[in-house]
Amino acid sequence: MWVGFAAYLAVLALAPALGRRLVWGAILLAVAAFAVVPVLLSHDVYSYLAYARLGVVHGLDPYVHPPLAAAADPAFAQVTWTEATSAYGPFFTLATYPLAWLPVGLAIAVLKAVAALAVLGLAALVARLAAWRGTDPLRAAAFVALNPLVLVHVVGGAHNDGLTMLLAMLGVAAVLSSREASGGAALLAAAATKASALFVAPFALVATVQPRLMGRKASHMEGNRPINRLGAPARLLAGAALAAVVICGTAYLAFGWEWLHAFGLAGENQGRTSYLSVPITVARLTGLDPDAVRVLALTLFLTLLFQLLLWTWRGFDWVRAAGWTALGLLLASAWLLPWYLVWVLPLAAISRDRTLQLLALALTAYQLGARIPL
Repeated sequence: MWVGFAAYLAVLALAPALGRRLVWGAILLAVAAFAVVPVLLSHDVYSYLAYARLGVVHGLDPYVHPPLAAAADPAFAQVTWTEATSAYGPFFTLATYPLAWLPVGLAIAVLKAVAALAVLGLAALVARLAAWRGTDPLRAAAFVALNPLVLVHVVGGAHNDGLTMLLAMLGVAAVLSSREASGGAALLAAAATKASALFVAPFALVATVQPRLMGRKASHMEGNRPINRLGAPARLLAGAALAAVVICGTAYLAFGWEWLHAFGLAGENQGRTSYLSVPITVARLTGLDPDAVRVLALTLFLTLLFQLLLWTWRGFDWVRAAGWTALGLLLASAWLLPWYLVWVLPLAAISRDRTLQLLALALTAYQLGARIPL
């Protein structure tokens, strides 16, 4: 991992000189290599399949019944969280349902392929956005796709965080290019994949409202592209509302309202602790009460969130603000796992904020030791 991290830093430093063909060749080769190896470390991907098989094969609601309810299922043997109901959004859960008809090995291979394609798509999208915003696209793509935590955990472990952030960044790209309705729909789909993506949406909304509230012209420049803001908040909300009607309506037909429990479970994760989360590490090193440190970290994060939203209202770059929010969320969370780093990487890559990027790299180095991510 440390050798990979050193190589990653070298590519970031030399990306413009290495050239497009070499950098993209390295990205494609590295992602493909981690896509074809067996599942690495965490076995959460088997939980994805177990939830799909609960619904399709066993006729059980994965938001009510844990994998243990079908202990004889062939996917169950590799499931780690055997007594946990699904904590994932209905958009993702329903998308995995067709995999229930495939043999377990083939279904896992499909999920690994999806994770790899999501990371490649994220790298391509980030490169495009970086060019729009006047930063180096090769360095931005490498910043995301060659990060060792992304390769080992998001691709190698087939976690759905890559897909979640691809949808969220599609929403960011849509808002930046004045397609607010599409942006709202994409951001809603991201949150309906995994609730962690919700942190992006408030900044997109404030960014569309802010110019009108401040009495600015309806058309202004964001990055290097002209953005028409007339009616932008309404379009963003309309796109999100339409996506919500479709996704929530379909989810209701499939699960009733039980799928809402997934959002509660995501919040309950803060009641757990992971060994390398920053608040728990601070508590361990200082001897302070972990609960007190956790409350302090949450208070500091909420203060940061409020301040960043206020700055965005006043004209601060909303993409940069969302990136700092992602970093603050990772630093404050008592339940920090290495694949969560993909939440901040694409935003930091296009942020035009060197401090944010360096802190994301520092957090990557800190998480390299999380070989057993619990």
